[in-house]
Amino acid sequence: MKPLPLLLLAALLTACSPSAPKAENATATARQTTIPLTIRTAKATHRFTVEVALTEKQQEQGLMFRKLLAPDSGMLFPMSPPRTASFWMKNTLIPLDMLFIHTDGSIAYIKANAAPYSREPVSAGIPVAAVLELRGGRAAELGIREGDRVTWGDCDRPAPSDPLNFCPGD
Repeated sequence: MKPLPLLLLAALLTACSPSAPKAENATATARQTTIPLTIRTAKATHRFTVEVALTEKQQEQGLMFRKLLAPDSGMLFPMSPPRTASFWMKNTLIPLDMLFIHTDGSIAYIKANAAPYSREPVSAGIPVAAVLELRGGRAAELGIREGDRVTWGDCDRPAPSDPLNFCPGD
């Protein structure tokens, strides 16, 4: 028997084995939760649709290996309970703006244009409720500054408590 058919047979047997992940589970794992996010500056309100890194695995992966990020998208890393978060850019191909968000919804610190592949830690140095990553330079383009207000989820209508909603009072 030639090696290629053996490899093909092994692959088919592995795919049919009970320990192999089912296609539907693989698809569910690949899906990312997205939510609306709003940043209110002194001059404007900016709306984004962001992916949420809820699980430890999603937070470890973050935006690594992405080749592009749309202007009005990003990734949110909620911290519950709030903690002093530290990020790096290992295996991140594009520059990112990192916005560290206080528990009251205000932006505590912005690291603009974090350099791709950098292993230097980035932190606000204080406990935060979340970190938002946007395309590098986007915060400056929109005039987003420390102290501006961030909310996410469905804050425009009353709803049962949802862990994906962050609607601090003004």
